[in-house]
Amino acid sequence: MSARPTRVLVVDDSAVMRQVMISIFSREPDMEVVIAQDALIAMRKMKEALPDVILLDLQMPKMDGLTFLRKIRGEHAIPVVICSSFSGQSSHAAVRALEYGAVDVVRKPELGLKEFLDESAVTLVELVRGAAAARVTVRGGLDAPEIDKHAVQRSADAVLPKPRPRVAPSTRADRIIALGASTGGTAALHQVLSAMPLDCPGIVVVQHMPAGFTAAFAQRLDETCKISVREAREGDAVLPGCALIAPGNQHLVVVRRADGYAVQVRSGPAVNRHRPSVDVLFRSVASVAGANAVGVIMTGMGDDGAAGLLELRQAGASTIAQDEASCVVYGMPKEAVARGAAESVVPLLRIAPSVLAAAQVR
Repeated sequence: MSARPTRVLVVDDSAVMRQVMISIFSREPDMEVVIAQDALIAMRKMKEALPDVILLDLQMPKMDGLTFLRKIRGEHAIPVVICSSFSGQSSHAAVRALEYGAVDVVRKPELGLKEFLDESAVTLVELVRGAAAARVTVRGGLDAPEIDKHAVQRSADAVLPKPRPRVAPSTRADRIIALGASTGGTAALHQVLSAMPLDCPGIVVVQHMPAGFTAAFAQRLDETCKISVREAREGDAVLPGCALIAPGNQHLVVVRRADGYAVQVRSGPAVNRHRPSVDVLFRSVASVAGANAVGVIMTGMGDDGAAGLLELRQAGASTIAQDEASCVVYGMPKEAVARGAAESVVPLLRIAPSVLAAAQVR
């Protein structure tokens, strides 16, 4: 007896977008697509048959996507992927949706739909297929007992973050922390970065995220973490107490300078179908920092970062993989562990202290 097809519910008020998604998913023999032009229709269809994954627009009439997401996450453990435009307001709403429990975000094609069908359909199908297998709870948090779900919700519900003091860091500038994540990584990164003290080593991050969303993501982290967090710019120094997030659609590379480390933001071809790529970041850190680095690979689909983490370990760095129980998708860490790239495997709640301990030892 064959398995039931993965049911994808597309919720979007654009008739063109609904038709595009029908065209994409109807090609897949293991997928079944259901469409709804607004959230109210979507809820009616969910009463008839629950989907395995929801592809959700945020700006819709009658009920916006955020309201819909918050409503269903209290009733169903269904993975949600946000399909949104990259305007300032939409990008901030998409980041908020990730805080509310969405597992990933994809940039909505606004022009060139034929090119999107031709070039991005495979990537979108893989993303949705992986999201359907993601581990979520009814409350929208990660399915792991050690994760502070209440802290994530408090962050999401904060109206105005409290101002925090900035102090002069004292950590040695030759230490560097490199983090890589994909599906489910936004919440995981918040958990790790919010636990970092002001004098932690400089941090560089690749989170698979489309262009137009990483600046809003970095801004949100900066509001809710003690350390400074911002989207990386060409030539930025890697400084203690600061995390630099790779811009969407750009690779992030660490280089050595006389006074420490700096980053370069590059275009170039996608690596492992990703730009930014975790492998690109990790390999550059292995080359310039070696044993002074700590590399961490976290929740996500595929194998991006596994080869780079192995290069970090071979260069003498401490390497850490997130464990299966606390991952939304145990893909990237699983592959890293299989290749012998991870020196240790720890639950999400233990990553920050493990990183800090490793940075002091090496």
